Amino acid sequence: MPSLNITFTEEELEEVRAAAAAEGKSLKQYVHDLPLRERQRLQFVRVAVAWGERHRDEFDEAFPDEVPPADRHQGAAAA
Repeated sequence: MPSLNITFTEEELEEVRAAAAAEGKSLKQYVHDLPLRERQRLQFVRVAVAWGERHRDEFDEAFPDEVPPADRHQGAAAA
């Protein structure tokens, strides 16, 4: 089975050990799971952003005062 050697500073390794312990995992299992969790997180973010974009007009119509300041026309009164 392929493997990977990763170099950490002592401080970094201590942080990773603490994170693994906090999740009740071995260091090996924790480091193995990190890229898989990141892939799941990125997929979640992509879906959430797409959902938000699809519903942006509905939100803007329902909450007209909630337009972010950067998107407001200049001269609009601040709330």
